[in-house]
Amino acid sequence: MSYMIGVDVGGTFTDFSIFDTKQGKLSHYKQSSTPEDPSKAIVSGILHVLTEHCIKPEEVSYLAHGTTVATNALIEKKGAKTGLITTKGFKDLMEIGWQKRPSLYDLLKEKPESLIPPGLKCEVEERILYDGTIDTALDEDGVREAARYLKEHEVKAIAVCTLFSFINPVHELRIKEIIKEEYLDVYITTSSELVPEFREYSRMSTTVLNVYLGPVMEKYVNRFEKSIMDAGITVEPYVTQSNGSVISIAETVDCPIKTAVSGPSAGVIGASYIANQCKIDKIITFDMGGTSIDVSLIENGKTQLSNERLIEGYPARIPMIDIVTVGAGGGSIGRIDEGGALKVGPQSAGATPGPACYMRGGAIPTVTDANIVLGKLNQKRILGGRMEVDLQLAQKALTEHICSKSTLALKEAAAGVISVVNSNMIRAIRMVSVERGYDPREFTLMAFGGAGPLHACEVAQEMGIHQVLIPPSPGTLCSLGLLMADTKFDISRSNVMIADKNNIEAVQKIFSQMIEEGNAMLDREQVDASDRSFHCAIECRYERQNYEIPIEVDAIMTEEVMKEMIEKFHKEHFKSYGYFNENMRIQMVNYRVSAVGTIEKPDLSEKAINPDAKVPNVIEVRDVLFEGQKNYLPTNVYQRNDIEPGCTIEGPAIIEQMDSTTIIPPRWLAYTDGFNNIRASFQGVKKYE
Repeated sequence: MSYMIGVDVGGTFTDFSIFDTKQGKLSHYKQSSTPEDPSKAIVSGILHVLTEHCIKPEEVSYLAHGTTVATNALIEKKGAKTGLITTKGFKDLMEIGWQKRPSLYDLLKEKPESLIPPGLKCEVEERILYDGTIDTALDEDGVREAARYLKEHEVKAIAVCTLFSFINPVHELRIKEIIKEEYLDVYITTSSELVPEFREYSRMSTTVLNVYLGPVMEKYVNRFEKSIMDAGITVEPYVTQSNGSVISIAETVDCPIKTAVSGPSAGVIGASYIANQCKIDKIITFDMGGTSIDVSLIENGKTQLSNERLIEGYPARIPMIDIVTVGAGGGSIGRIDEGGALKVGPQSAGATPGPACYMRGGAIPTVTDANIVLGKLNQKRILGGRMEVDLQLAQKALTEHICSKSTLALKEAAAGVISVVNSNMIRAIRMVSVERGYDPREFTLMAFGGAGPLHACEVAQEMGIHQVLIPPSPGTLCSLGLLMADTKFDISRSNVMIADKNNIEAVQKIFSQMIEEGNAMLDREQVDASDRSFHCAIECRYERQNYEIPIEVDAIMTEEVMKEMIEKFHKEHFKSYGYFNENMRIQMVNYRVSAVGTIEKPDLSEKAINPDAKVPNVIEVRDVLFEGQKNYLPTNVYQRNDIEPGCTIEGPAIIEQMDSTTIIPPRWLAYTDGFNNIRASFQGVKKYE
């Protein structure tokens, strides 16, 4: 007998999913997070799970967790003291950036806070040209001088990024050797090893972000690994990457930037798995937790990946699941601003003190407080009865901080908080759909996270989405996603070439080298050869363009494969920009290989549908004020465990469970399928009366 455990660390709660591989049984658990040291909540929760399920530590065969350590260190600017060594003349590249100016005419727009303290950017004499030839030899004495200078200033991490090192890394590798000779204990990352790609600012930024996080992640990993061993668990833990895969904890120390959106990516993987089970190929994920809402789009059963995104204002050029995050969660704070307008978020009450109703000292109203006042959340206990809440404290917070500063009555203030936070979340959905050429009405909204099912149907109706899918355990889908993820390494190279048959051999050589490198990485993860696969892509553009479009290709490059790639590029260019030109030459810029190692996953079986399934007993009738309604409506409350496959419940209704609460508004129907998903559908043709 063995058990698989997935752990997702959120800003408010830490979630656990436990799968019994012998009995095929899946269970879940939640407990409050410990932001000061996330590993405390993880270890105490695992010990609780082992005790509750009578599991021996040695029976745990798989343990994976999503971490917010890197994210929080960047947000709070608590990374390591960092230094930089680069080519002479380029030390200010992090400040110069690129020519993109999102706020071109805003003279007061603040630039992101520098991650490198003043005086810790060092230059050395060296120069490699665009074709990899050495124009100026490396000044090794200058490197030693720079390393000693940074050591004197007690930097804990050094980023090494020189010009054209992605073509020829010889100088960067020698700089790394010299630094180790002079400063043994410092954390080092070279750009040629982390991101050997075209565009020096993005490459330098990614390298700096990585070393800034390295010592922080190393300290956390060592502490976490020791705690797991002390608990008697012998299996080596995995950590989720931002691309939706898992890697061993040792690999995390070398590339912490790859965990920047670790937790949210696990939720998208879990959503993709469930969508494929239900044979739904168009999904917008709606992951609402205590601090934020994470939204992503899945088309044709595939997650959308971006190869570069801004993290705290700096570009990180690593593959990540394309997720839009907005500060709108259950703990988001409601307030009246200086102009008298009602605002919600992005500030959050977090796990401590949390919403006022949690009775932990919080006095400022949050989205959770508003939901309790409106009757949408249980007004006495949540988390399956394990956690008490106080309705009067929620009412007091809204009265003192919103009603007293406006003309709003209590129910209007609570409804206003929900209306504003819903508008914020609608903006996030538009960003991943409408603004990228997708019609959201063609998609199903999949709601998860502790607060997602509370808001999903009302948000979907505003967007014109008529189908909402709510998984069996929505509040712990991110931890379940950790059990569904594979191991994956994304490898890249840059080499600008024209897409024609004369360069087929050169492309094949690049892919062969990357596949060999991928095999070495999978060897370290002890993945069997039969469980390996490789997926290749080339980023292309028309000549004289500045942005590329990724095109999937076969690993074996032939004339036919290149011809298909060119045809795909024209189609994708038309989709993205509204035109294409078959007479223009196409440049190949970046080459990517994803080395995937398939990991054993839980098999969630489908249950038989009962055509005569009856609506279960009502556990409570509660007065609820729904979005767009003027008066409270008496609403039946059901326990989700009592609903069998085949049952249909007509709204208004509330469905409660340990990890979440689902709201079925008026004009909506909720049907439970064979996988115990709730499929809610809008039956009306107009907004609420």
